[in-house]
Amino acid sequence: MKYIFVFGGVVSGLGKGVVSASIGMLLKSCGFRVNHIKIDPYLNIDAGTMRPAEHGETFVTTDGGEIDQDLGNYERFLNQSFFKDNNITSGKIYKTIIENERAFKYKGRDVEMIPDVPNEIKRRFYELEKGNDFVIVEIGGTTGDIENLPFLYAAREIGRERNTMYVMVSYIPYLRNVGELKTKPTQHAVSQLRAAGIMPDVLITRSETGVDEPRLETLAKRCFMDSDSIFDDPDCPSIYEVPILLEKQGLVKKIKKHFKIKKHELNLDTWNQMVEKMKKAKKIVKIALVGKYVKSGKGNHKDVYVSVLEALKHASIDNGVKIEIEAIDSNDYEVKDLKNYQGIVVPQGWGSRGVEGIIKAVEFARENKIPYLGLCFGMQMAVVEFTRNVLNLEKANSFEVDNKTKYPVVHIMPDQEKYLKMKQYGGTIRLGSWPCKLTPKTKLLDAYKKYGNNKEAPWNVENNFKNIKYETKENIVFERHRHRYEVNNDYREQLEKAGLKISGTSPDGKLVEAIELTNHPFFVATQFHPEYISRPLHPHPLFMAFIKAIK
Repeated sequence: MKYIFVFGGVVSGLGKGVVSASIGMLLKSCGFRVNHIKIDPYLNIDAGTMRPAEHGETFVTTDGGEIDQDLGNYERFLNQSFFKDNNITSGKIYKTIIENERAFKYKGRDVEMIPDVPNEIKRRFYELEKGNDFVIVEIGGTTGDIENLPFLYAAREIGRERNTMYVMVSYIPYLRNVGELKTKPTQHAVSQLRAAGIMPDVLITRSETGVDEPRLETLAKRCFMDSDSIFDDPDCPSIYEVPILLEKQGLVKKIKKHFKIKKHELNLDTWNQMVEKMKKAKKIVKIALVGKYVKSGKGNHKDVYVSVLEALKHASIDNGVKIEIEAIDSNDYEVKDLKNYQGIVVPQGWGSRGVEGIIKAVEFARENKIPYLGLCFGMQMAVVEFTRNVLNLEKANSFEVDNKTKYPVVHIMPDQEKYLKMKQYGGTIRLGSWPCKLTPKTKLLDAYKKYGNNKEAPWNVENNFKNIKYETKENIVFERHRHRYEVNNDYREQLEKAGLKISGTSPDGKLVEAIELTNHPFFVATQFHPEYISRPLHPHPLFMAFIKAIK
């Protein structure tokens, strides 16, 4: 078994996830079977209870794991699904060790940080080896973070037990006042990694514009590395260019040399064709993404809606257009400005903040026949808007937003109400892959029929972890969920009579999974999250149909 560990230096948010995903994709393109692990050293069990504006997007796996957004990059680059066990947190590790101690599994001896924590980490690594040639482990944060030390110890020990390569991704800052790139922070980061007993085999530099030869030579000398072990990864127009950039510098050759691999030729033809098509696109379409987590402090937070942004890009590539996506804060914008966009997307969200701004955006899209795509909260708010302005049920709302509303057209699921009363928030919402039955003669079904027939595409792969019963597989797709509120069935008949089409339901018909308007060029919204399973080589049908409608 071969391991590649990816560490970060100087600052977090460097793009270690993209580098890790690129390495995985390159190895898979050589014919290897690859598994990925993301280490998050925080004490949370998972990312499910974290604030979006603080942590960024929470990605949901097919088996219901709520995980750092890097898992999304792994899935998009490798075109394969990963699972909740592919994410390891300090919280998971310590919880297991304490439970084992309480169950007397340590036979009465004292339980200590060393060796018990690294041993539990390694146990989880080794469970993910089966059926794979490579395991790529990305350790979150930066070298030197105290919470990372147990994972560095485990990585060091695995280097003695398995065939292992260590990769450091580190930031090279540019000081404008002196006009110079500075390598000293990276030198210190490599030194800290060495202090933990790990010498990097590969160094990948990150910067806005690229690192020049003098600085690369300095790094080679000061970090005691060969010059052919240092690779440069400057900012690219698209993250999908990163594996091509690293391959051109010889990263695959370096990996094969390190592991003494002679065969397994690289084939990037399909990926290269996708990137070239993206570069050749000329026509521009402008899309407004109206959400409540757009701003964080003084800046725009780009990590919150990563999967939505990438899914839009996937569909734009396949449709041969370039898209300009502007994130609009639903708490502070002028509705009239929406006329400058050719499509409107409302993504996921929680709570009451910014809701009225979202409802106004939905109303604008509906009345002005602008293509609209609502995702999870975006579907719920579309139903609220329709109830208010078409059914004329004044102040209709979601129970989540206003628990005293006279018309709770969106209400809490019965089992979720029980969890909330017990304050069981983490891991209790409707999560993971669930089957959805598509309604005949709808735009939603047409989209899957036209753009989603590939049997290997994730929406066509049965992931029925919940053992849901359904009589036929016809018009059944599998989509990922993350919510605790649903459309209130008490209003379904009124909504449908007024022209709101229920275009997708649970197989038993009890839960509304998707809605659309028939007298509109494209007004479709889903309770599920199609963005989670869109991939550059398999764009999601719903995003494809949305971009096509805009064209």
